[in-house]
Amino acid sequence: MPSPKSQKIDLNTDYPCPCGRKGRLVPIVLTEAFGCNRCQQIFVVEKSEYVIEQLSSTYPYKKAWVWTGTRWHRAQTGLKEHYLPIAFLFLIVLPGIWLVCVLNFFPDKLFLAIVPVVLLELLALIQWLAYRR
Repeated sequence: MPSPKSQKIDLNTDYPCPCGRKGRLVPIVLTEAFGCNRCQQIFVVEKSEYVIEQLSSTYPYKKAWVWTGTRWHRAQTGLKEHYLPIAFLFLIVLPGIWLVCVLNFFPDKLFLAIVPVVLLELLALIQWLAYRR
């Protein structure tokens, strides 16, 4: 749902590039997309016609912007915005708490503390590799 300030994107108008490189977005003929004349990025208009998404294979998630009439604002993407703090929680904080708890209750069983942490780190690595695609 677009915010009250956002405006519908006209496919026949050129806009400033949202990447901040002082380029211009010009419509690509026979498509619902724009191309930047400076940074050579391609942006696709979503079905709602209020948001454009950057087509890029180098990012694990797509960047999206909303046009307000004078400039672009980043579109809210939900959980993707908070990916790094959540990953930090699962990779650093929770294994740290686990290690402290296990070593306090079972000081002689280091194996019991280390194996789940290593398995959790491997699972997180696999998830990260899968999410990159």
